[in-house]
Amino acid sequence: MEKHILFVEIFQPFAQYRNPFTFYYAQAYPLPPKSTIIGMLQNATNRYYDPEFWNLKVSIHGGFESTFWNYQQLIKGEITIGKKGLLNKHDKNPLGNIWHFFYNSNIKAQRTPVYQQELFNGYLFIFIKGKKELIVEIKEALENPKKVLSLGRSEDVIFIKSVKLLEEEPQRKKVKKSLWLTYPTYIKLKGFPIKNEKFPVYSIPERVEFKNNGKPVRNKAEIGKDTERIVDFIPVIFTSYDYVVYLKEEIEVERYKIGEKIFKIPKDFGWL
Repeated sequence: MEKHILFVEIFQPFAQYRNPFTFYYAQAYPLPPKSTIIGMLQNATNRYYDPEFWNLKVSIHGGFESTFWNYQQLIKGEITIGKKGLLNKHDKNPLGNIWHFFYNSNIKAQRTPVYQQELFNGYLFIFIKGKKELIVEIKEALENPKKVLSLGRSEDVIFIKSVKLLEEEPQRKKVKKSLWLTYPTYIKLKGFPIKNEKFPVYSIPERVEFKNNGKPVRNKAEIGKDTERIVDFIPVIFTSYDYVVYLKEEIEVERYKIGEKIFKIPKDFGWL
């Protein structure tokens, strides 16, 4: 293989992969975006913000048992701890941008009520492709984690069920008319010759960088109030279980057999 491929099976009890393009409610992406997965890998290896990880290719498969909605009141502005309790400061406060107590005060913290969609009981299958040295490092970090790992929010913990380095080449096949996909997945929309144009489309974050005055952040200590967060988005098709894609023209598909499970990845479109 020109590059090595790692297969990771994950169970996640709860998740909320926030879709930033929803405003009156917080919709969750149906599967974790690439940027979320890369962030988890950087955290697992203690290589926060390392740009080398963005050279990895990932293919995401799986799904969740159900979704539910939480009604939350999110705190706006800055939060700190004072001598008498928690304090909040927000520039839209009617009395000015000054500190106020969360509770026991006429002017309280600025809160925004919002419905938040959450995912329940997720079974995720992630393929990670990259250079041998980095893939081996990720494999060791996931097999023997030094911390509690999460995917999405810090409270969205994950349980690594299996980690496998794929040593055999996948089966490759030319597909002309239709492609049957067993598990939900993301497929890059740009250039994909899909014929049945009734499908969910999402714009997911593919790469996230933090910069101070144009210079990339190298560790957490460098992040401050003026740090700029730069996100690159990519449009993708989201397929459901047993989804049949009808094609306008021929594409090449990689077929991976992991135990009893079969995964099909469109070569030029299934890797993000």
